[in-house]
Amino acid sequence: MLWRASKYLLALPAAVILLTLAVVNRHAVRLVLDPFRPDEPVLFITLPFYAYLLGALLIGVVVGGLGVWVGQGRWRRSARHRGAEVQRWRAEADRLERDRQGLAR
Repeated sequence: MLWRASKYLLALPAAVILLTLAVVNRHAVRLVLDPFRPDEPVLFITLPFYAYLLGALLIGVVVGGLGVWVGQGRWRRSARHRGAEVQRWRAEADRLERDRQGLAR
């Protein structure tokens, strides 16, 4: 419960800051993608500056999420193997219980 409340307490100021940056930085900025002719570029993108900020934030969240997902792969694999082992043991216990009940009759 405390964790959920702390997430909201952190998310609200972050949202206010991002909205403030978006309002203040709405001027068009040209991103030149042509390293050989920076004066007269062939490849460039003109967007508001906040679009670059939010795009960088989004890319960071996606790359960070992928890094965590890849890093936790061994734990997911271990949980999958242990789950399969639990299912085998449960099936064995059920079979033994049926055998025991069959002998008791």
